[in-house]
Parts: sequence; structure tokens; C-alpha cells
Amino acid sequence: MVDGERLPGAPAREERIVLHVDMDCFYASCERRREPELRGEPVVVGMGYEPGETVGAVATASYEAREYGVESAQAIGAALEKLPRKADEPDNPDAGYYRPVDLDFYQDVGGSVKEILHELGDTVREVSIDEAYLDVTDRTAWGVAEGFARHVKQRIAREVGVPASVGVAPDMSTAKLASDYDKPDGLVVVEPDEVREFLAPIDVADVHGIGPVRARELHEMGIETAGDLASADPYELTDKFGDRGRDLYRRARGEDNRPVEPRGKPKSLSRESAFDGATDDFERVREQVATLAEAVADRATRKDAFYRTIGVKVVTPPYDVHTRAESLPGPVDDPVLVDDVTQDLLGEFAGESVRKVGVRVSNLDFSEREQASLDGFEADDAGNATPSTSLRERRRDDPDGGRDGQISLDEFE
Repeated sequence: MVDGERLPGAPAREERIVLHVDMDCFYASCERRREPELRGEPVVVGMGYEPGETVGAVATASYEAREYGVESAQAIGAALEKLPRKADEPDNPDAGYYRPVDLDFYQDVGGSVKEILHELGDTVREVSIDEAYLDVTDRTAWGVAEGFARHVKQRIAREVGVPASVGVAPDMSTAKLASDYDKPDGLVVVEPDEVREFLAPIDVADVHGIGPVRARELHEMGIETAGDLASADPYELTDKFGDRGRDLYRRARGEDNRPVEPRGKPKSLSRESAFDGATDDFERVREQVATLAEAVADRATRKDAFYRTIGVKVVTPPYDVHTRAESLPGPVDDPVLVDDVTQDLLGEFAGESVRKVGVRVSNLDFSEREQASLDGFEADDAGNATPSTSLRERRRDDPDGGRDGQISLDEFE
């Protein structure tokens, strides 16, 4: 099931199986992963917020914090009036924990989730740091789709340590509504013959593509639910809203034929791997990075991607993220060079305890492989651009030769 093969006995079918994976209160969940003592407590993560201050806005509020009236985009000052800060009132059982946004950490956690999703999905459409669609039609069958979705949830929880809600349906719109239906940590499966019944009572404002203004206009027409919209006159909707009206009518009926497609070409390719707790065995770390480098280079070759930057990520206890990279004079497709560079960059962390490692190639170029050789590069018999002997010798004689300097990779997400 997890290696891309169809389950034994899975029948041929036309109905797609789409998963919508939505991380629950993602920023707050990341903070709980870092500080397990926060689990079950009200947690507020603030943008532009610093500990002890009252300025900023709420980026995420845990479900426990929401019970006190704290909401996203609310001013921190207003949130503090509803939910005092535990640091200020340590003995108050109705106080909560406030933390500033740590986007680098959240991107690291989100990147680990994405690695799992790309492994389990036939195609993946990343919507944001904490949300994605997966087409798993060739991975499972409707009779066992719930088990597959549960496996996705369990892998995220076990390997990354954050909760996710998953909706399963034959189309993207319904899958998204299903993932929202039983939050947090929910799992809702809507089979093809259940779509209309599932959608019928849902507020029309929640139908994908309907904002507050459109919802008010539909309410004025007497359309309150998705069921009302599905039963409305499509010609009247088209007259009022144009082609958009017919699209909304179809989505309310579960007729969303949009394919699950990646959003443009990737900017980078990466693989990551976590150890069972921190390890002091640096040879084990080197071996793992070599395995990841081979996998990333192979993935780039299969995608016809050249890369100009090769990087590593090393996570040390408790969850300190370190990224290093080397920029090359031109785009290459060279697995040997990926291994050489990553091992070189990794050397900086010898003697460190390591929780997790990653390898990334970035600054991708999807030009035709028949492109002319670059200065300092030569083409092999297959037409692949590879570093010239002089470049390899320069790196061997001078490990810093050919570098633009080590840079921090913000592409690690």
C-alpha cells in the first residue's frame, strides 16, 4: 500500500479517491511538539508578539484557547483580556500559554509532513504549510480507503508528532469539507454514493469558492445550505453569477472534476530522515545522509531537473535546525557531486548529537537536456551536464573551491 502498488484485489474504477489533509492548529501543535507539557493546555501563537509584550496578533489559537474566545487575527491585547498569560498568573487555572511565531521551526515540521504525503500519494497538491490534497486512486480502493487514510494520520502522528484531520471523497471540494467536519484529529470518509447526502446540510458559506459576499447574496436568494444550492435553478445562478454560478452549483452536487495537480514546477527537491532519538554515532549520520543524497539525486534525474545548489539540514537537540549549502557555477545533474558536497557540508557537525538529517537540491532548472555545456562543465555520453575534471580536482585540492560560500537554505520547508 505504501510503495505505490494497488492493494490486492482492488477493482478497476472510474471514481477517484482524494484525500484532503489539514493539520490541526498547526503552529500550536508545533509548539506542543517542542514543549510536550503544553498538550491539553490553551496555547496562543502570536505574529509580531514577543514574550511579556501585549502587541501583535493571534496567528493560531488551540481549541482549548478558542473556548475562552481567542480567535485567529485577534489582537494579542484583546486575547489577553479573555485568556490571561500563564507567565503573569501562574496559579490561575484559566490562564494560557503564549508563544511567538517560529516560522523556521514550523516549516521544518511541515516539510516532514510533506515528505510523508509525497511518499503516500500518487499526486500531491500542496496548498500551504499545513494543508494538501492527495490523489490515492491507484494506492487503495473505496472499501479500504478509511484504513489508508488512517495510516496517513498515524504516520504523521508517529513520525512527526502533530495531529492531522483527513477527509476522503471522490473530489477535492468534498474532501476539504470532510476534513473540516470532525476536527480536531478527525477522519471522515464520504463514498461516491454518499456525496449528495453529506453535502446537503452544510452551510452554503462553507462550499469551496464561496466567500462572505457571495454567501450573503445566496442567502438573499433563499439559498442557505449546499443542498439548497444543489437544488437551485442552474440557469438562474448563471444569470446572476456568470460561469462561476454554474461551477458553484456543480460543487454543491459533488461534481468537482478538478484533477489533483502540483502547483507548478517544484523549486527544490529534498528527502529527510529522523533517528529514534538523538544519535552520537556520526558514522551512522554520514551513512544516512549518503542514502538521502542518492535518493534526492535520483529523484532530480527522473524529473529532468538540473540544480545549482546542494544543501544539508541537521537538527540537533532539542529541535535546533541548521542548514548549509553550496552554490555551483552552473546547473548540474550529478549524483556523485551531490554525495561529495553533502558529506563535505556535514563535516561541520562532527561530534554533535543529531536528531534528524535532510538533503536538498534547489535553484532547479528544467531546461532541455540537449542544452549547451556550461563553462566549467562538460557533457557526458547521455547529454547530461557534469562538472569538468578541473572542477572536481579543484574541490579535491581545495574544499572551498568553486563555492560562493555557505548559505542558509530557507527552501527547507
